[in-house]
Amino acid sequence: MCGMNITLAPATPDEIPVLLDLIRELARFEKLEHEFTATAESLQAAFFGPQPAAEALLARVDGEPAGYAIYFSTFSSFTGRAGLWLDDLYVQPQFRKRGLGRRLIEAVAGLAAERGCARFEWIALDWNERALDFYRGLGAQTLDDWVLLRINPAEMSRGGGIS
Repeated sequence: MCGMNITLAPATPDEIPVLLDLIRELARFEKLEHEFTATAESLQAAFFGPQPAAEALLARVDGEPAGYAIYFSTFSSFTGRAGLWLDDLYVQPQFRKRGLGRRLIEAVAGLAAERGCARFEWIALDWNERALDFYRGLGAQTLDDWVLLRINPAEMSRGGGIS
């Protein structure tokens, strides 16, 4: 990204609408826009409410939004320490293959190291070979022996769908 002014900084409350638009772009790219229900209000509460649930880094190129990373704390009982979970890493198509994704993930990994985290983890869609190749190129390992499980709100209200 030679000759371009790149900044990575924590998202501010005023940048929530920009972040919301970028998240919507990611949902569209991942073919999950039908699951997109975030609003400016829900993000405001999640990032800047009394008990923030997550944090975000916003990447700008020459002052224009170019991508973001959203992450939050986890805990490992096996290590007895906190971890950091990368929920989203997104770079707009016109800024890809220029090192911006690497800079975002390195920034979050740096935060994990500063905070003494035992783990830095994330998931990727199995069909997104470009992302998987990128992550493997950074030294990330795939954990093929683990299965992601999820209970959605309707099942939670029924006690986890357990009868």
